[in-house]
Amino acid sequence: MKSLSACKNCHLLTDKDRCPHCSDQTVKRWSGYVIIRDPAKSQIAKKMNITKPGKYALKVR
Repeated sequence: MKSLSACKNCHLLTDKDRCPHCSDQTVKRWSGYVIIRDPAKSQIAKKMNITKPGKYALKVR
């Protein structure tokens, strides 16, 4: 299993080198994560400017 990387721009967690949402570079240095199921109803998603469901890193370095 490949380890997850986080997008520098939108914080999406993925196993790819480029983010599938915004095509930005991903990095291995991230901490904490949150799973967003319904961005329209989530206060965390609103605070993080997340509009699509998925798994996101809380902090990306």
